[in-house]
Amino acid sequence: MTILTFKGFGGVRLEADAIGDENDPPILLVHGAGQTRSEWSTVAEALVQAGRRVVSLDLRGHGGSEWPESGRYDLESHIEDLRAVLAQLGTRPVVVTSTSSGWIATVALATDAANLAAGLVLVDMPARRDPGLAKAVAERLAALRGHDQKLWDERVLGQIDLDDLEARLAESAPKLNLPTLVVRGGLPWMERSPASAAFDAALPNAESVEVADADLLVVTDRTEAFLSHLLDFLDRKQPRAAPEFRAGSDARTLRDAMGCFATGITIITSRDADGTPIGLTANSFTSLSLDPPLLLVCVANTAGSAPVLREAEHFAVNMLQVSQQATSNRFAGKGEDRFAATAWTEGETGMPLIDGALGAFECKRHAIHDGGDHFILVGEVVRAQFEPRRDPLLYFRGKYRRLHFA
Repeated sequence: MTILTFKGFGGVRLEADAIGDENDPPILLVHGAGQTRSEWSTVAEALVQAGRRVVSLDLRGHGGSEWPESGRYDLESHIEDLRAVLAQLGTRPVVVTSTSSGWIATVALATDAANLAAGLVLVDMPARRDPGLAKAVAERLAALRGHDQKLWDERVLGQIDLDDLEARLAESAPKLNLPTLVVRGGLPWMERSPASAAFDAALPNAESVEVADADLLVVTDRTEAFLSHLLDFLDRKQPRAAPEFRAGSDARTLRDAMGCFATGITIITSRDADGTPIGLTANSFTSLSLDPPLLLVCVANTAGSAPVLREAEHFAVNMLQVSQQATSNRFAGKGEDRFAATAWTEGETGMPLIDGALGAFECKRHAIHDGGDHFILVGEVVRAQFEPRRDPLLYFRGKYRRLHFA
């Protein structure tokens, strides 16, 4: 992470975090009144994981930016601050705003929008005047944080002239000639109103979505739903590169294409005729039926444990969690005593269960089917267990991955 400083209106120092590769498409995150750039942390991390360069800005009077002695926090000051930051960035980012900062960006980008930004995302922005908005948001954030520490200058409240706000938004909306996404959650001031409907209709190049049962979208458990809309918008309106499609029927192309399907990672365990535990790493696994409870896993015919698994009356499927990459590698390799180096316990069916796994299924053999260079092992689940607080270890395009957000 890099700390950036910008010179805002009247020389006010503005501070921002910058994360991600400088060569990736840029995103500028702008919080609302009563917030700080830290509110964007989950969103920022997900955007970087998705291949974006993220700059997260503190508005004047908030967080690490200057709290001017003059106490000037009117709308015009914020507008000129944002325009100054965009000019100093040297790139045209997609500007993503939260609550009242949407007002700032809407008016700031009404002039020379295409020269300053590549797109605009308005999150939880009310399109009507609400004198208590900033205070209400600040109080809600304090409740979500679990404390009421003031991370912003209280003089911010009441400085934006709301008397002509709706008129200024209505005047600016038709001039926003850039891709725009309007996202609303479920708090009272985000509810669709005649003013918000009129605002949305006036935007020349916009789409809008509503996230049901949501609180403030950038800081609650509905952030994932918001991110799905945001990433979809960015992929369509600000793609990282021109789409590239590859086609063919050879084994390499097929393998690479199959690798585009993200999976979890499992370790299949059983015992040989002498009772010695055996196991291998597999990611070709899926549920098959609830009644009866069936699952299947595909095992390579050439796998060292394949002969045992073909004959085993019982086996277990251990789903790995994000910290078990080394365990996955161990059971995918050869020559190492896998179970001596791995903590495990015996399940109710006598099958080895990997300690700390995300979940495990103990199964009795239901059927076996040949499938080319693999065989399909179908098991009837006799016992299942799982740990709901852990995240899965994922595999995508030949590499281990983790969830971008939770």
